[in-house]
Amino acid sequence: MDTQEVKRQYRLNQWIEIVRQCRSSGQTVSAWCAENNINPKRYYYWLRCVRMAACELLPTSGSNELSIVPVTLPGSLLKANPAAPAIAGSPAPLILRLGSATIELHNDASPELIAHTVKALAHVR
Repeated sequence: MDTQEVKRQYRLNQWIEIVRQCRSSGQTVSAWCAENNINPKRYYYWLRCVRMAACELLPTSGSNELSIVPVTLPGSLLKANPAAPAIAGSPAPLILRLGSATIELHNDASPELIAHTVKALAHVR
């Protein structure tokens, strides 16, 4: 790591701490900046730099790594409620799209199936 990178990282760490202090103060940005003798334009510049650094840490969307979440459902949860059958071709009342995955929940979905689906979604990145 060269000195420029060390300098950049040091400043970034300072700016992260400033942003944390402002956000945790419960005040508006302008009030917090006035109280701490910081120009709001300077604060927003630092905030933008912190956000850009955070975005650089995100994985690229073109990566070939797939995330697989194993889901085990009891057979009883997979049976449709015969009292309220879904009509083929009709749109689902709830459609969730996560990247290339689509989850459709119809009115006849059991509460257990919905609960297991939500638990599985909690592990999706």
